[in-house]
Amino acid sequence: MTESIASARRASPPELEATAENDPTVTTRTNDAVVAPAPLSPEDVLAIEHLVTEDDTPVDNLFSERQRRLLTHPLNVSWQGPGDGRYFLVAADVGVFRTPHEPPLVPDVFLSLDVKRPTDWWAKEGRSYFMWYYKKPPDVVIEIVSNKEGEETGEKIERYASFGVPCYVIFDPQAQVQDGLLRVYELASGAYAPRSADILPGVELGLRLWRGEYEGDEATWLRWHDASGALIQTGEETTERERNRAEQAEDRAERERNRAERLAAQLRALGVTPEDNGHSV
Repeated sequence: MTESIASARRASPPELEATAENDPTVTTRTNDAVVAPAPLSPEDVLAIEHLVTEDDTPVDNLFSERQRRLLTHPLNVSWQGPGDGRYFLVAADVGVFRTPHEPPLVPDVFLSLDVKRPTDWWAKEGRSYFMWYYKKPPDVVIEIVSNKEGEETGEKIERYASFGVPCYVIFDPQAQVQDGLLRVYELASGAYAPRSADILPGVELGLRLWRGEYEGDEATWLRWHDASGALIQTGEETTERERNRAEQAEDRAERERNRAERLAAQLRALGVTPEDNGHSV
């Protein structure tokens, strides 16, 4: 029986500990930029045809759904990526498969740099994140704690380490499984060590807790920020900022018009017209 996405979220331990020696699909992390991979060969397609990449099982709550959107949408609309035209892929609730032989992990959000999704959304290789296809694990995975049964601090942290994910983030909005709302871990020598949420290694982004209103609801949210500390804006925030800039520019123009009109009136009171003064006012 194939493993469903919903059950995979419970972080079942792998039946086979795959390594580069016993499985050619296992890859190691590389710093080289990755372009769009070539289409899968017929043999590769057969190897993944049995994998369940999505199902219709509801698995989370309304807050988590909105929080996931706040972590993905701003990057897609407002972030230019890590620079030099490098691609990135950010996604929510998408399975991450290390090999065809073990169940996936399904982070609430992941960010992977230097990868480009297949142009065909519906091809099997385009439906999930297959590490042997993209040649690397995601750079950052984020888990949002909904209850005490998600194994965010147990089996999941061990499996993400075995997948080679460099940065693992746990956001616990109700402090159910850890002290504090936000914990960030960096992979070192095959295990995770706590680190700050400031600029994450190799990503040029950081994370911070932000108290504010998003889509009409005020709460403590987790948000991305850039190296200067500025939040990565949502589309709505960008629109509002541009509207404010336009209004401020119009206010400046209106003040300049009023100033010119006052000066012209003063000149006329002195019997001098602006035109006679040799320049416009």
